[in-house]
Amino acid sequence: MRCSFEGLSARARSVIEQDPLSGHLFVFLNRQRDYIKVLYWDDGGYCIWSKRLERGTFELPASDAAHVEIDTNRLLLMIEGISLESARKRKRFMLKNTD
Repeated sequence: MRCSFEGLSARARSVIEQDPLSGHLFVFLNRQRDYIKVLYWDDGGYCIWSKRLERGTFELPASDAAHVEIDTNRLLLMIEGISLESARKRKRFMLKNTD
């Protein structure tokens, strides 16, 4: 987790195979899962947000893949320490296509 802007953006390109300038959030965790860095591109350049836990770990969605794609709601739950497995989404109204 010593990487900064150049290192994290290079990992986004090589490991995740995504363009770090796309506007997506790229989340990196250390092996102990108690330190998180979020890299994203803002209008003027790269931004890094980080958080280190004094106790506990960040919970990842269950997957065997090298990288996992999650939405911002799940990311916020993960950062706040809410279990992703126990959180469930309620049904919401959806417009039907009337074509």
